Amino acid sequence: MAAAARLAARARPISRPNPGVGALLAKDGCVLARGWTNAGGRPHAEAVALAGLAPGAARGATLYVTLEPCAHESTRGPACTDVVIAARPSRVVIGQSDPDPRTAGQGARRIERAGIAVEILNDAASRRSLSGYLTRAAMGRPRVTLKLAMSLDGCIAMADGTSQWITGKTARAHVHAQRARHDAILVGGATWRADRPRLDVRLPGLEARSPDKVLLSRGVAPDGFRVINRPDQIAALDGVQYLYVEGGAGAAASFLMADLVDELHIYRAPILIGDGLRAVGGIGLDDLSQSHGRWEMAETRQLGSDSFSAYLRTR
Repeated sequence: MAAAARLAARARPISRPNPGVGALLAKDGCVLARGWTNAGGRPHAEAVALAGLAPGAARGATLYVTLEPCAHESTRGPACTDVVIAARPSRVVIGQSDPDPRTAGQGARRIERAGIAVEILNDAASRRSLSGYLTRAAMGRPRVTLKLAMSLDGCIAMADGTSQWITGKTARAHVHAQRARHDAILVGGATWRADRPRLDVRLPGLEARSPDKVLLSRGVAPDGFRVINRPDQIAALDGVQYLYVEGGAGAAASFLMADLVDELHIYRAPILIGDGLRAVGGIGLDDLSQSHGRWEMAETRQLGSDSFSAYLRTR
């Protein structure tokens, strides 16, 4: 299932408006087929994985799929439950139940009624790979990742606003890879006015993955941007399951104060700035005890001379 979840990562975010799903068919310790949701949401992962097999090749095999196969008909393609049933694997292992009411258990039941064993794991790897889709379903908003690049003493710029570059090339390339995995990227009005950031993906071969641009401001939307006035308005960003909040200190503070950040990405450079601009403004803490128990480390790595840490919000 972990391998299927890694396949699902290839579909993010190009599968939108559908979730990025991974599927893997295995028999006797060998992988027979694999697939992930294609661009635009179709065909689905199961259909991709099973399409290239000879008739009867799936019999006796186990299909691992990160999300419950869909049970509803669509003008864009068949229900995946019908595709799975027609292929006749011996067993289907589902990583995560589908909260979509058009499926929501019906897919698993239909497969089971067809005489195929079904197991639903609701495992962490599948949930992680579907985090944007599940956040949309549960909270009615995109999953929010807040990125902060700072010095060892917590500054994002010198006192005069000079900020290029805090981190090195390797860390900046990692940021561009993160941009490519998100549907939209947001900056605050002050950052836009000061820096006019491009907010695109500049990695060879991934330029087309540049996310939609969103500005947190009360002003008029610049060309190519959508504007929201308050963090809670991210719920109205149609087609956005994954939102990357990249700058600056005011935008970071407003999202943290509204408790809308699901994941923190912190890039720390081995430099000291001293009297500089802080990475985050006030977030409304009345007591230090309110800050404990809210974040858990998910990943840490070295990126050249810089360090990267990812933290997940505990809810």
